Parts: sequence; C-alpha cells; structure tokens
Amino acid sequence: MGEAAGKITLKLLVDRNARRVIFGEAGKEFVDFLFHFLSLPVGTVVKLLSKDKMVGSLGKIYESIETMHANYMEPNVNKEDVLNPKVSSSSLGNTPSLLGYKTNDSNHPTVLYRCSAGYGNCYGYITTDPQAVCPSCNNEMNRTMTCVPGPGKEEAKVEKGTGYVKGLVTYMVMDNLQVRPMSTISSITLLSSFKVKDLSALETLEVCIGRKEAVGMLKASFVTEKVLTYLFLGNQKA
Repeated sequence: MGEAAGKITLKLLVDRNARRVIFGEAGKEFVDFLFHFLSLPVGTVVKLLSKDKMVGSLGKIYESIETMHANYMEPNVNKEDVLNPKVSSSSLGNTPSLLGYKTNDSNHPTVLYRCSAGYGNCYGYITTDPQAVCPSCNNEMNRTMTCVPGPGKEEAKVEKGTGYVKGLVTYMVMDNLQVRPMSTISSITLLSSFKVKDLSALETLEVCIGRKEAVGMLKASFVTEKVLTYLFLGNQKA
C-alpha cells in the first residue's frame, strides 16, 4: 500500500476467531521490498539477524572473519566488504531501505589509511582497513586519509520504474509470503480454502512496516510459514 514517514503500510485481512492472517493487500512498494530478500548477500542477512541469535553455523563463520587479524587475510581482501557487503539500490525501486544497510550507490567519500610511522617507503602504501600492517615497517596503518570525489559526481538516484513488479496493481500476499495479483475470485477461493464460515469474524488490520518489522519479517521467513500471523498477531507458536 502507501508509505508513511519512511514506512510501508500493509492492509491485512484477519480471521478474529482463528487468530490468523488470511492474506495481506499490498502495493508495489511492499512486494519490491519482499522480493528484495532474495538479492541480499548472506553476510548482510547474518548481520541483520544478529550472528549470536541465528540458528545454525552461519553466525560462527561471520564471527570467524570478524575476529581474524588482518595479517592472516589476503592483502586485497577488505574484511568490511565481506562482513557488510553493499547491495545495489536498483532492485529496491522507490521502496525505502527498511532493513537499514548501505547500498553500493552511496557517494560518501571512502576512508583510506596510511602508515602511522610515515617513513619514506611507507608513503607508497594505503589501505581501507585500519588494522592492516605496513609492508615496509610493520607499523599499523591507521593514519586517516580521505578520498575526495571529483567534481560533477551526482548522487545516485533510483529511477521510477525500477524494482521488481509493476505499480498501479494491488497484490495479495499470503501468510507464508507467497505473492499473486489481487482478484475477487482469488479472494473468495482463499476464504473457501481456509473454511471461513463466519464472515462477521473477518476484520481488516492496517500495519506499518519499518526497520523493526522488516528485520522481523526476514527472520520469521526462515522459521515459519505463518510469517504475517507471527509478526502482527503475536502468535509465537505460528
């Protein structure tokens, strides 16, 4: 649906008696956000979901890279790029970056570092990792330098028409995040498949999705097929 203060609104049809979400009614913004999940690098997902709270071992791989000293990494490897990979904003379309990570379209100056000692031969080396060791004198390379962008560099913008799905269309989002175009027939068919007999028990619930809800949706998508019910009706057993 629409956007409010950097958030996306989603209208849910809820079965009050069964305490479950039948489906959500969404516009392009929400569907683009949802489909963008599949383009997230694994490192970004681990960081967003917190490595200490993840089920399985991916969090431990993340922690291993995080704690690995630069001496053991290949010279051309920047740990920050591995742990916090930047994602292109083109697939987000006009959708707010609800998950809060940086895209690779940012025009902020890159921070560079040189040797803290600054002997003659040391000036030939720079790095993006302040924990790197100078190949010339073995001192840490933590003296800050700033890469200044050249003139005429415009801020990257996301053009209209980008993203995944077309606008001016209403989409039906299932409790398990399956998406299909909205239609009267599909709505009636869905109510029949859920065996909803008491139509008076149906109600609409409009929710706003910000960063907290976005991360919660990403996390819930790994552990349940009742994502919308889990998030917005507080059904922790979903």
